[in-house]
Amino acid sequence: MKQQTNIQKDRPVLGSAGRLSTRKLVLTAMFTCLAFVLNTFVYFPAMAPFQHFVNVLAAVLVGPWYGSAAGALCGVLRMLCGRDIGSVTGAMFGPILGGLLYRKFGTWWSVWIGEIIGTGVIGAMASYPLFKMFYALDAQSPFYFIPFYIPSAAVGASMGAAVLVLLKRTGVLNRMKQELER
Repeated sequence: MKQQTNIQKDRPVLGSAGRLSTRKLVLTAMFTCLAFVLNTFVYFPAMAPFQHFVNVLAAVLVGPWYGSAAGALCGVLRMLCGRDIGSVTGAMFGPILGGLLYRKFGTWWSVWIGEIIGTGVIGAMASYPLFKMFYALDAQSPFYFIPFYIPSAAVGASMGAAVLVLLKRTGVLNRMKQELER
């Protein structure tokens, strides 16, 4: 008796959509590049608000997992250019929480809050053990980085939310999301 397989050669299975989306992959790469360029050429000491700006847009347009991948890739690129490991941990958790909250509530404020809490609190606390391990940080509290991460996340998430509001008012956001789902 011959075994049947459920593998389709032209559609690799991945994610909740059931297939790998080339458009989402390309947009994720574009978000990675945009965040890297903005953070490299528009420099604020110990802050990366443009990473959070891009995280908000990515969480809404490509979803939490692709958005987190864009943040992680940008963080790795920034580390290769001399930044610390906080570039990666500070960019991954915001799009996940923001994207999940956006899926649940569908409002700009949900992704805004998700980015601030995801990066400003969760990302900051995730950075603490890595800084202790790799950079011999002498701080005694896992809350050490929160005052540094929250302002950057709030400024960047606010810029991203403002762009989302403008895109939604003009109807461009819905058209972009429809094109990505095709």
